[in-house]
Amino acid sequence: MFNRESLLQRLQELPFPKREYWVVAGAAMVLHGFRPQTHDIDLGCSTHLADKLERQGYAVSRCEDGTRKILYSEDIEIFENWIEESAEILWGVPVVCADGLIQMKKKLGREKDLADIARIEKVRETSRLK
Repeated sequence: MFNRESLLQRLQELPFPKREYWVVAGAAMVLHGFRPQTHDIDLGCSTHLADKLERQGYAVSRCEDGTRKILYSEDIEIFENWIEESAEILWGVPVVCADGLIQMKKKLGREKDLADIARIEKVRETSRLK
């Protein structure tokens, strides 16, 4: 499990330029403060970084839309060009913005994603009321 501190530590170990990747999914939820921890780290990446990782021999599979999914390690998966909206720098790392996170989770549409959307909206509403 990754909390914010262990997540940031793991992300700082990555040898990727910050303009080539961004944090998405559960790890983005943690960095935005919408949940305390996550099981793994999902990243979006540029085509350039996906090409480089594929050349380096990382396991690559194709998503339904033709983009690549790269198994970087037992706790990190990287998805080529997976982003909605834009990324912002949080805690020194690029993270998909909250609106983009909601859009990603709506597209996935799983029960856990819908619960995450409700959590995001509740936290945002609570913050507005303060």
